[in-house]
Amino acid sequence: MSAPAHTAPGREAVEDLRRRTRAFIRDVVMPAEPVPGQALTESERARLQQAAKDAGVFAPHVPVEYGGQGLPLQDWPEIFEEAGYSPIGPTALNCMAPDEGNMHMLELIGTPEQKQQYLAPLAAGDVRSCFGMTEPHPGAGSDPDALQTTARRNRDGWLINGHKRFTSGAIGAGFCIVMARTEADGDAPAGATMFLVDMDNPGIRVGEHIHTIDRTIGGGHPHVYLEDCAVPDSAVLGEVGLGFKYAQVRLGPARLTHCMRWLGLARRSLDIALDRTGKREIFGSSISELGLAQELIAQSVIDIETSAAIITRTADLLAADAKAGSALSSVAKVHCSEAVYRVIDRCVQLCGGDGVSDGLPLAQYLNEVRPFRIYDGSNETHKWAISRRASARRRREVEAGAPYQGDAVVRGEQER
Repeated sequence: MSAPAHTAPGREAVEDLRRRTRAFIRDVVMPAEPVPGQALTESERARLQQAAKDAGVFAPHVPVEYGGQGLPLQDWPEIFEEAGYSPIGPTALNCMAPDEGNMHMLELIGTPEQKQQYLAPLAAGDVRSCFGMTEPHPGAGSDPDALQTTARRNRDGWLINGHKRFTSGAIGAGFCIVMARTEADGDAPAGATMFLVDMDNPGIRVGEHIHTIDRTIGGGHPHVYLEDCAVPDSAVLGEVGLGFKYAQVRLGPARLTHCMRWLGLARRSLDIALDRTGKREIFGSSISELGLAQELIAQSVIDIETSAAIITRTADLLAADAKAGSALSSVAKVHCSEAVYRVIDRCVQLCGGDGVSDGLPLAQYLNEVRPFRIYDGSNETHKWAISRRASARRRREVEAGAPYQGDAVVRGEQER
């Protein structure tokens, strides 16, 4: 399944949007940032989103017909990165998780009625959403095959029962996309199915809050309970039994857009450190002229530029071949989540005591990006999958006739 067809706006138009987004983030969004450790209020969210609409930078990834800028996926990286220069920038532009990923999936597989009911208000910023996948042990976490939530047919539609946790954005959300296990039904295979569930449905309930170190995802990461949650057939998103397939449609780009946003924050962190080290002196020299500081700065530039390169390559591949792009997005997710953390951590070190205080935002940035090595699949799970794919690919190549190169040559004494 390929990315939705957007009319490419042209290089000049993309660059114009990037410049305007950059100016909007610096002039409007950054002055509105909460103090480190605090979350953006709903009233400020609404004000900033209206300002983004007025500035013509709102929802860069959303089709024009739904009020967005209509950019195709391959043009997202530089715009999302500009948005991510502020931790609240993606929220102001309505391209923050989990809403951005849910919009993308609704655009791809939603019916016209579902798009009108769910995508339109979500794209406009009138509602927020959440995605119900993760469950308490032994349910689905890094292993989606462990899914415990079930949906069973009745004469009026479906009854969903289950317990979700880490349901990002659930507090105050208008609807949830719930993943549930379903039995074989006619031509539909047994497997998982996605359901659109309104949060005012009496069968769904937001439970205990999970207090995490990140603050930028509106609506937290709470438990969600589904108890005989009745939904009609029209609530099925896509086809029955194909939920895991659709999850990859959502998760591949969603992993990558996290990389884009957090790379913007890494650049912001390095700018803070460069400003600091260029002005402050120690042992008769500015800090930026000291070899140890230069090593930290250089390694940070390397991490940022390699991350930018793999993001661009993955976005292009996702637009052309969703399956191959999703596989590469695992590589990008692992690399970028670790590289961005390294950059910010080095910047904390370069800024000394103030780096770990709330006088600078760097310590909070560490809190924001650290969970990304767990969210959207732990890095260890991705590395396991990356390794398996690499081994399988090489095995197929050899079986198809590529020369086997794993045997050591036994050399005689005369050859030495």
